[in-house]
Amino acid sequence: MSADDLPGLLRHAAETWPDRDAWVFDVTGERLTFADVADRVRSLAGSLHALGVGRGDRVAVMVTNRPEFPLLWLALARLGAALVPVNTGYRELDGGHVLAHSGARFAIAEETFVPLLNTIAPDTTVERVLTPAELPAATEPPPDVSAPELATNIQYTSGTTGAPKGCVLPHTYWTTLAHGLVAHFPHIGADDTILTAQPFHYIDPQWNVALGLASGATLVVLDRFHPSTFWEKVREHGVTWFYCLGLMPSLLLRMPPAEADRDHRVRAISASAIPVDRHAELERRWGVPWFEAFGMTETGGDIRMDPADHDEHVGTGCLGRAAPGREVMVADEQGRALPRGQEGELLIRGVGLMHGYHDDPDATAAAFRGGWFRTGDVARMDAAGRVFYVGRTKDMIRRSGENIVADEVERALRLHPAVREVAVLAVPDDLRGEEVKALVVPEGEKTVPPEELAEFCGTKLAYFKVPRYWAFADSLPMTASERVAKGELRRSGAAGPDGSYDRAERRWR
Repeated sequence: MSADDLPGLLRHAAETWPDRDAWVFDVTGERLTFADVADRVRSLAGSLHALGVGRGDRVAVMVTNRPEFPLLWLALARLGAALVPVNTGYRELDGGHVLAHSGARFAIAEETFVPLLNTIAPDTTVERVLTPAELPAATEPPPDVSAPELATNIQYTSGTTGAPKGCVLPHTYWTTLAHGLVAHFPHIGADDTILTAQPFHYIDPQWNVALGLASGATLVVLDRFHPSTFWEKVREHGVTWFYCLGLMPSLLLRMPPAEADRDHRVRAISASAIPVDRHAELERRWGVPWFEAFGMTETGGDIRMDPADHDEHVGTGCLGRAAPGREVMVADEQGRALPRGQEGELLIRGVGLMHGYHDDPDATAAAFRGGWFRTGDVARMDAAGRVFYVGRTKDMIRRSGENIVADEVERALRLHPAVREVAVLAVPDDLRGEEVKALVVPEGEKTVPPEELAEFCGTKLAYFKVPRYWAFADSLPMTASERVAKGELRRSGAAGPDGSYDRAERRWR
């Protein structure tokens, strides 16, 4: 049996595997069966309905990796309302943007985040900030009013410029992704135990929830990714498959080898951006194949490696082929398909993509061309339809798996009275992939220590967006349209650590 919306997935799971553990929360030890989840979602939907939440409403949620997050998500989906996840690292500026731009009616948060949201709320549409414990007593929830194309999320993600954009994600986004991982490789089923180690405000733990509901697999939720204890948790919970991305593989390899490295039940690992030069080492050490996967918040799961192509492509950077329900094309600047082997922009289309960017028709129009989503990534495709990632065209910094928009950091720093202009650049880094550098033009004769600028930036944005490197200049090169000529800065060597103050080492380099 399949389902085309989240409540349908939950109903089927509760009927098919009622007594099987659906979720295991590692830190607290709390276990919920599929029947437990269904009961608690129904009760929570009644509480949200009593609060006044209904079809089309948006509710911001700022909660760590606790059961309340996925329960709220599924309860809101049942009511036809959309979740607005708020990154738990956000502060006044970035958190305020998400609340205001999303048009959220309510904000539900852990107690520790309530003071921040109460500070932000008066400048937004939020009517009330409350903790899950403060929700009104449950009433009889209305009938399930979800629909496959109704929005379940306004999921904020960093775009190429400006503040984060809100991706409007429908039920079909999640069901397409989940059913694909059940019907096709890695063929997740009720005998599997899967694991997520990312915060729930990211996309990956959420699709892991949908995957568990679609397959009957038990989902183990860690509080965060801790490389020193990760494999210990994998062994403890009997995990058979997991997904990871970004810096995770490299950090795992930094851990000392142990006799227990191959003592586990994992049959396959899916990962994005597997380090090409260490792919074979990963497989040798843990004795399990690692399969590359490509996806975006806007599009879901798009390209995957499978066992048929795996062996000959270890360490090649091959992403695999288009996933079920997806088409991919490598195109020129006019959107025309390029011959196989040539490099161009990677375009994607299929079932279950985002509807668009919330309240941003211009960005939505720019993102889609003739039904194809423009990824902004450069790729090539071989004669067999396998995709190879080349690079990205976006002015974005990828630090430890986090997407950081340079423009957002620049706008925050310009709020400081001693900053006249600033350019934020990516600095290559062996550990984190890329680090953030700010090249500052001071205002007049004013000077300010880098640590003071960093502290100021940290009050406006999440900690991971605060630049590590700081340098100063009398002026910045500009384009004819009066924008900072970052290409010229990069060619001049400004996108390197030399001549900068290094916050990590607390010294000038």
